[in-house]
Amino acid sequence: MGQIVLQVSKSTLEEMKEAYQMMLKPAPQGAVFAAKTSTSSITGYKSGKVLFQGTDPEAEANKWGQAQPVGAAEKNTTKPGHTYQPDSDLFTSSHIGSDEAGTGDYFGPITVAAAYVTEEQIPLLKEIGVKDSKNLTDASIRVIAKKLLQIGIPYTLVVMHNPKYNQLQKQGWTQGKMKTMLHDHAIHLLLEKIAPAKPDGILIDQFSQPHIYINHLKSENKRLTENTYFMTKAESHSIAVATASILARASFVQEMEKLSKEAGVELPKGASAKVDRVAGSILQKQGIETLSKFTKIHFANTKKAAAYK
Repeated sequence: MGQIVLQVSKSTLEEMKEAYQMMLKPAPQGAVFAAKTSTSSITGYKSGKVLFQGTDPEAEANKWGQAQPVGAAEKNTTKPGHTYQPDSDLFTSSHIGSDEAGTGDYFGPITVAAAYVTEEQIPLLKEIGVKDSKNLTDASIRVIAKKLLQIGIPYTLVVMHNPKYNQLQKQGWTQGKMKTMLHDHAIHLLLEKIAPAKPDGILIDQFSQPHIYINHLKSENKRLTENTYFMTKAESHSIAVATASILARASFVQEMEKLSKEAGVELPKGASAKVDRVAGSILQKQGIETLSKFTKIHFANTKKAAAYK
């Protein structure tokens, strides 16, 4: 039996867990997830190390990065870098930032926003409180989002609603591919909106290794836009990404309110036990087809919800 080890970023680890959602099995101690495909057993650890074992582990591992034989990866377990890292000068220049919300939530869509911030606007955005949305409450995010609209920051917003999400997932699309195509679409719409102005660069809050993002684009006959960069936790460094993050989150919160009204019950965010209980109630009263209108149906929460019937 062959064995391959891959060292991945935290964001890629989460993407892998989502991609293997329907193939998960009990994970060993210290592991984030364990899954089994027809050719491989995959175990992802908190350190970012992912072990592939089976009849053809290299083929499965190569979907996510450069595979290494066991032992080789242990010689260098530092987080791999890439050539798409932005220079720090980009953060103080006129650039586009792109970020998403709703990817880890069972209920609700994925919302992706791209925002263009000029060098001259940076001080003003800091003054109104634009920063990493993870450090803001939903109420604060909605207030700041309104101010951004009043200022007239150029932005685009793309929403993938649950029925479309579930359809693509059944067709074999990973959540990572969906996010890639949403970011690419939002960015191109924004470039058209701000033309003939040209940004000094485009920064995407990194959710997968750049080569995976690029391969997703190639699979749909698309190419990476020139001067595009990737960075984890980019919203902590780039006010354009922070702006996009706030707009994406504000949209997600608004969409959740719409879905809650349609469902006749407040739909909780996240993927907690409370989410399972509410999903179980909808499943019992309205059935799986109705539940799929509000959820990312392949999440493990669907099976857990059945226990509340």
